[in-house]
Amino acid sequence: MANAVGYEEHVVSGIWGARDVPWIPPEMAEPDGFVGVGGDLAPSTLLRAYADGVFPWFNADDPILWWSPDPRGIIDLAPGAPGEYGGLHVSRRLARTIRSGKFRVTVNTCFAAVMRACGERRPEGTWVTPDMLRAYTELHRLGHAHSVETWVGDELAGGTYGLAVGGLFAAESMFFRVTDGSKVALAALVQRLRARGFTLLDVQMTTEHTATMGAVEISRRDYLKRLRKAVATMGVSFV
Repeated sequence: MANAVGYEEHVVSGIWGARDVPWIPPEMAEPDGFVGVGGDLAPSTLLRAYADGVFPWFNADDPILWWSPDPRGIIDLAPGAPGEYGGLHVSRRLARTIRSGKFRVTVNTCFAAVMRACGERRPEGTWVTPDMLRAYTELHRLGHAHSVETWVGDELAGGTYGLAVGGLFAAESMFFRVTDGSKVALAALVQRLRARGFTLLDVQMTTEHTATMGAVEISRRDYLKRLRKAVATMGVSFV
């Protein structure tokens, strides 16, 4: 897909150069959110994509497809609000589970295992292709992608993973093998992001499950405004 003429080049943290990417500006996306096809999954391409409000989503037999949906799903981190979880809905039952110590929570302990688990047992197919796994594992090695894991004893019970750019955390997926394993991981993620000054938690598209956890939809226009402020935030670190 050809690049739009006259789109303003921008640089964030010195990692983006000329606009040589295979997607059009998300403001010009098609109604279903499609913005481009082709390119690669190199770290610099992926970091540029998320900073632009774009992410890859495709099946194993497809070319690389890029998207920027409208509306966009987020969980409000509400940095200035009291409490631990911002806009994340933590029920009394889940809060008791968290306090009980049933789950042990770790960070960046087994990123690849979490990502693989997020792609398991999905009848509609999986976007966690070998190429995607290699790409995000490399981002993890470089310090840009992160995972939160929950454990029962020595068994991996659940987890979530995503990508950090400035004050943005783009959550990609989550999974559970033990009831509440993913919910506890998500709650731990939100706690961590709020404590470290992140301002935007992107969940891409809301589902029935994420909506019950407090995910809300905002317009692409509103999302991009928040995104530009978030990625320009300095001094924010996930670790």
